[in-house]
Amino acid sequence: MESLIHAITGLGIAAVLLVVYAESGLLIGFVLPGDSLLFTAGYMVNQEILRLFGHPLNIHLFVAAIALMAILGDSTGYAFGHKVGRKLFLKPNSRFFKKKYLEQAEQFYQKHGSLTIVLARFVPIVRTFAPIVAGASKMHYNTFLLFNIVGGALWAAIFTYLGYFAGAILTKAGVNIEVAAIIIILISVAPMAIHALKQKSTRDKLKYQFSVLLSKGKRTKK
Repeated sequence: MESLIHAITGLGIAAVLLVVYAESGLLIGFVLPGDSLLFTAGYMVNQEILRLFGHPLNIHLFVAAIALMAILGDSTGYAFGHKVGRKLFLKPNSRFFKKKYLEQAEQFYQKHGSLTIVLARFVPIVRTFAPIVAGASKMHYNTFLLFNIVGGALWAAIFTYLGYFAGAILTKAGVNIEVAAIIIILISVAPMAIHALKQKSTRDKLKYQFSVLLSKGKRTKK
């Protein structure tokens, strides 16, 4: 994940905005970093690593651009879901499509209603599939758009500004830029790790891996 974030930010502002769009509204977007990318990008703007045509980037304009791409991404997902409808739930699993994620997003939608479009912004994976489910469920577009704008603006502002001001604090504290970058990335991927650990399947896999390692360790001692 760390190398992927570095690769994206290394390609510049356009790459960051493209990933935000894809992660918000394209089916393959669930494999891309979202929160962690915004956090890291905010930090890189503060450090003037991420620049616009060689000039320092205005953080407020950057946040606005991210919000716009997130809103457009969700609108694309809604349009796709509205067009395809329930047929999407019959689609078989593939490398870039997991039906269980679509079903998770639908359960989230059934529980929270229209507010899902805002809340899902802060839940990895669900964020990608929520607008598609909203479209397939025929949510009124004006209602969807209102919550989409609120959610996109909040998500872009919270994570990008957090990264920006965290960078400023670490710099003032005299932390080496490489060390600060590692700290920023570790903090930024924490929500994704927490979300993954909430899944029983993930916990079961970790338990299995630990049991395998322990058994190997015992055999080595013998």
